[in-house]
Amino acid sequence: MQPANTVLTYNAAKVPLNRMVVASAMTASLGGLLFGFDTAVIAGVTRALTTRFTLTPTSLGFTVAIALWGTIVGAAGGGYAGNRFGRRDSLRVLALLFIVSALGCAFAWDWVSFLAFRCIAGIAIGASSVLGPMYIAEIAPAQWRGRMVGSFQLNIVFGILVAYFSNYVIGTFNLGPTEWRWKLGVSAVPGLLFLVMLFRIPRSPRWLVDKGRIREAECALNQIAGAAATSELAAIEESLASDRRAGSQPLFSRRYRIPVMLAIMIALFNQFSGINPILYYLNDIFARAGFTKVSGDLQAVAIGATNLIFTVVAMCIIDKVGRKKLLIVGSVGTFISLALISILFLTGKHQNLLLWPLGSFVAFFAVSQGSVIWVYISEIFPNSVRAKGQSLGSFTHWLTCATLATFFPVVAVHTAAAPFIFFSSMMVLQLIVVIWLFPETKGFTLEELQYRLETR
Repeated sequence: MQPANTVLTYNAAKVPLNRMVVASAMTASLGGLLFGFDTAVIAGVTRALTTRFTLTPTSLGFTVAIALWGTIVGAAGGGYAGNRFGRRDSLRVLALLFIVSALGCAFAWDWVSFLAFRCIAGIAIGASSVLGPMYIAEIAPAQWRGRMVGSFQLNIVFGILVAYFSNYVIGTFNLGPTEWRWKLGVSAVPGLLFLVMLFRIPRSPRWLVDKGRIREAECALNQIAGAAATSELAAIEESLASDRRAGSQPLFSRRYRIPVMLAIMIALFNQFSGINPILYYLNDIFARAGFTKVSGDLQAVAIGATNLIFTVVAMCIIDKVGRKKLLIVGSVGTFISLALISILFLTGKHQNLLLWPLGSFVAFFAVSQGSVIWVYISEIFPNSVRAKGQSLGSFTHWLTCATLATFFPVVAVHTAAAPFIFFSSMMVLQLIVVIWLFPETKGFTLEELQYRLETR
């Protein structure tokens, strides 16, 4: 579940890492942890919400998906807010939204108020997926940028694991009817930590230069780049001048038809794997297989740990193995795993083994689609339309995610196997499309990829 607009940054000199750069990147990546936590924590309270608000499968789907519809708004407005008010200050507002939404959900007095606060969480999630990576990209040294921006994705996955573990721990306290309120409200604590830490990091130097605040940019660069601050400032000014000369170019034109097609397809297939509905309704899926509430919470922790481990694996091998090969391996692995889950639910036998194919599915997804999507989208578009292209990929991703999460329980209430049959068939289609249409991007410069994709 992951980041949007990536921005070209200064790269005139080899800038060593220092404490301020590391601290700033870690702080911004905390938005990813809250992103992951708030999207996954709902899995541990769906049954309680169904009882408390007398939800039908349709209204439960809407309750879970309301945050996802909010992410669309947040993703669309996050870039504007970051440009208008600055990346750091906009992140501070998002931290407040995370805190308000957590406390609001914990004290929700009726279904409508709960929906309102979950939607606020969604807006914060969507905007953080744009602003967090953008800020990190703009303060990180060029030679470390990929790994440091990748820390945001790693924190998303870690946040998912923390949410599952938090649900399990709170579930062991037997808090009764108020348990779901504690599970949702606890995220106010990391939200408060995020807010406090944001007052200890500098503004983005690139944003300051763009606003003509050169003296402040110099101060920020002295903290971040040290002795290389002068050359970095010159590189930023040159980059911004080049961007202004290029001007705005339309994304939907014949020239960019191939990157646009690839971005839409990889975003669609990412969600047609079923990863987000499965993570959101994980406890319900285990319940359908006969697991108890506490047992289901514990199984979810195992799934979250698997997700984290294989995301780390992917970050280590993606530049060696290549994007296309990972997508092919992931397509085959997720298809087999989803097919096995379908068989378990169709036959009604051996459902106590559900953890294994579910864990296998998450592992294959994390090492392929989950880690490749944002890297791939950022590579296939030329500089002049990269931000627009990534926005298109992000919008497609969130819209599909919200739609699937809305209708998953409506379909699953009739037959638990049906969604998994659909997801597994989509992975077969993805395998064919990737082999036939997707180019490998590993090892090519952006200019070489532009030529190969016939965008000139």
